[in-house]
Amino acid sequence: MEAKVLQGLHLSTWMNPEIISRKSRDSLPFWWNKVDRSSCRMSSFRYLSQRGRFHEPLALKVLCTSENNPASVLEVGKISESVDESKIMKKKSEEIQRFLNGRCIYLVGMMGSGKTTVGKVLAEALGYSFYDCDALIEEAVGGYSVAEIFKSYGENFFRDNETEVLYKLSSMHRLIVSTGGGAVVRPINWRHMGNGITVWLDVPLEALARRLTASGTKSRPLLHHESSDPYGKTMKLLSDLFEERGEAYANATVRVSFEDITAKLGYEDACDLTPTVIAIEVLGQIKSFLLQQQG
Repeated sequence: MEAKVLQGLHLSTWMNPEIISRKSRDSLPFWWNKVDRSSCRMSSFRYLSQRGRFHEPLALKVLCTSENNPASVLEVGKISESVDESKIMKKKSEEIQRFLNGRCIYLVGMMGSGKTTVGKVLAEALGYSFYDCDALIEEAVGGYSVAEIFKSYGENFFRDNETEVLYKLSSMHRLIVSTGGGAVVRPINWRHMGNGITVWLDVPLEALARRLTASGTKSRPLLHHESSDPYGKTMKLLSDLFEERGEAYANATVRVSFEDITAKLGYEDACDLTPTVIAIEVLGQIKSFLLQQQG
């Protein structure tokens, strides 16, 4: 299936299909990026909730212990929980397949909302291919990061390439696409995504600010700053961006509110939600929408 997807992605001359092909194949077995194969353990393995940080997607499926790195009781408990989540995810993905009929799913939302992480979980569950628009653009311009592209070529150049990527992907099927945070501001991008289903990952700004402050903002060209109050500055910049984009996000086919999921599950913080839990909610919301359409 992946080969057919790549064959259909004939991008214009500014984009190197060979690089994209290599990048895309690497993105599917993405869980290996976090595994130290020599000792068979998770190199960035974290089960406990950390404020300001989302859990890694498939990390909970793997547990190899050694004398130097035994599994704790807490880790085992979380593994049991992840197995339950995986069963629910499998059931949800099987239920929705016939309703989706191969339609693409586009994830939209603010930077740091987990579009890439959740997108990979969805792609794995549905047997879809996953594409990250930002990553495609980075590879297309020779490996420059988004921040470097903004600095060297400007935001308009980046947005033009973003639109081109969405146009090319729009003719394909069975894709999960993670869009950039600002992709929603151009009406033409909504037209390109129109044949698929758009899902807004709506994360409370406070949770986003904590996460982005913890991980750093250097890779986020619209957020990067030097400040003695990084959380306060990040929160202000996110609020300004959301004021510009909020109405555009609301155009999405489906809205998945992290605040609602947190309340429903009795969690204290939206940052405690695992990507699998979020992906389960995404599939549930999409199924409800498609059923309403049929009715």
